[in-house]
Amino acid sequence: MSYTEVPGEQVPIRMWTDPAGVEDVAMAQLRNVATLPWIKGLAVMPDVHYGKGATVGSVIAMKDAVCPAAVGVDIGCGMSAVKSSLTANDLPGDLSGLRSRIEQAIPVGRGMHGEPVDTGRVYGFGDTASPEGWSDFWDRFDTVADAVKFRRERALQQMGTLGSGNHFVEVCLDEDGAVWLMLHSGSRNIGKELADHHIGIARGLDHNQGLVDADLAVFLAETPEMGAYRNDLFWAQEYAKYNRAIMMGLLQEVVRGQFRKAKVTFGEVISCHHNYVAEERYDGMDLLVTRKGAIRAGSGDYGIIPGSMGTGSYIVRGLGNEKSFNSASHGAGRRMSRNQAKKRFSTQDLEDQTRGVECRKDSGVVDEIPSAYKPIEQVIQAQTDLVEVVAKLKQVVCVKG
Repeated sequence: MSYTEVPGEQVPIRMWTDPAGVEDVAMAQLRNVATLPWIKGLAVMPDVHYGKGATVGSVIAMKDAVCPAAVGVDIGCGMSAVKSSLTANDLPGDLSGLRSRIEQAIPVGRGMHGEPVDTGRVYGFGDTASPEGWSDFWDRFDTVADAVKFRRERALQQMGTLGSGNHFVEVCLDEDGAVWLMLHSGSRNIGKELADHHIGIARGLDHNQGLVDADLAVFLAETPEMGAYRNDLFWAQEYAKYNRAIMMGLLQEVVRGQFRKAKVTFGEVISCHHNYVAEERYDGMDLLVTRKGAIRAGSGDYGIIPGSMGTGSYIVRGLGNEKSFNSASHGAGRRMSRNQAKKRFSTQDLEDQTRGVECRKDSGVVDEIPSAYKPIEQVIQAQTDLVEVVAKLKQVVCVKG
């Protein structure tokens, strides 16, 4: 489908979904965003749903301004995936042992490594002691907000960890029977603390007083507050990138150890943020584009659009549609809140909906049940002018925090 255009105060709201199907509170947020005086464009993805300030599943382009709540509190959250040389025939009938080894190698929930990960050992960083730019990245920690400086050791130990909520590590099969590894995580606690810190500062600035929603407070170009936010934002985005790279290395290490006889090899890792800011140019203007629950889908860009823990995911390639600011959805998108899901579904429902997947099936993850999410096939079908499908994956192992 193509988009539907809904009138907005400053810009039209381009929607890659039926506006009638969007929850009222989310539609109200979109209209609020369209009132911002700095906005130059707003694109809404088919997985759109209510969020803090700005909806999840929205792409907001502004001139000389950025809204930290439109980035999200998990700065740099995103996906990584890689195809392996293994096939379905290489997998054992009982995958519980593989799941257990993954959980031992990659801390989940609020867990962290006892010591920082030895990056020289992790696959993907070559034979050097650390990845390119690693030392410079940690040197720049000294420049981030003083409010988080005391978190340095925790940030080091959480590097290469999963977190909780909708974050996951999966082993999947594509339609040809090839085994893929996939994971979803972001900048962990350090990114959230930086986001909360800057959202608080933005709310107190004079130019943000009187906005229709205080959570839509922005930083303006050429101000000290914008400079400080950009510094911390880009550092946190890098943290998220390294976090996923290290987890992917640890995951590959587990799989190599589990299938030594197969001499496993891996292709090129696909990686994409879906909560971030990018400097991009549209209609002759240099804009700050925030994607909150959206991926970049420029022409030829590879991306990952996951479904829920029992349905499957898609590897896609961008078609470069500038009407969406070269963007696409970041996943299936929730159709009910976590509290609603917990009230509505039981552990038996979870077991029924994740049959055939080696994963947690207890009350702690009922809020992640597939029925709490929109059907991923419908979400993909709604954006055929934004991306083309490269591979369809179905998970056989899913690790959650």
